[in-house]
Amino acid sequence: MSARFEGSTVLVAGGTGGLGRAVTSAFLEEGANVVVTYRNQPEWERFKNSASANASRLQGHEVDVTDEAAVNQLIEKVLLKQGRLDAMVNTVGGYAGGLKLWEMETIVFDRMLNLNLRSGYALSRSAVRVMLKQGRGAIVNVASKAALDHAAGAAAYAASKAAAVAMLDSLAAEVTGTGVRVNSILPSIIDTEPNRKAMPKADFTKWPKAEDIARVILFLCSEDAKVIHGAAIPV
Repeated sequence: MSARFEGSTVLVAGGTGGLGRAVTSAFLEEGANVVVTYRNQPEWERFKNSASANASRLQGHEVDVTDEAAVNQLIEKVLLKQGRLDAMVNTVGGYAGGLKLWEMETIVFDRMLNLNLRSGYALSRSAVRVMLKQGRGAIVNVASKAALDHAAGAAAYAASKAAAVAMLDSLAAEVTGTGVRVNSILPSIIDTEPNRKAMPKADFTKWPKAEDIARVILFLCSEDAKVIHGAAIPV
């Protein structure tokens, strides 16, 4: 086991979901203290129980990360307990597709903006303030290849992910030279249980595994990637 992150404090938003769980587990295996946000209490309990030897370095908070005030309170709690925030990874997101723009209900559009854009806004805005004071830190936002490949029937999803990439790109420009690094990753369909249930006839063997994407995220948060900043990396 590598110890690249031993003593580090990492926040993984959506840390009990399909990708988030893999990211959290990978950070724990490399020695980090990991704080996760979740919305599903039983899911959190199952994940915490499965962490076994690493459970002492795992904390969970039930937080709506689209709520800026709630996110600020969470960051304050992390600082009070850990005294630092070395990395923030946002794996929160949602998908809605299959409807033409004029057929889609506006509530769906708003939901995509909240999950895929506002979550990153609230989290990055709060985390970056801490990291600027520290003079170091890494932010990674999980967007999607749909940010660049705008397929029919996915207008709200593609728009929200494209906006998320643009927002993080601008943030990266704003913090250049401060010691804070900001990057996005652009996955295709990830091999998770919800995605398999949603597309039971798909060829799962062609989908990237959550564990493989987690390794890319850990790399981007590590000193090995200290020269990577303002990137949007397809995975």
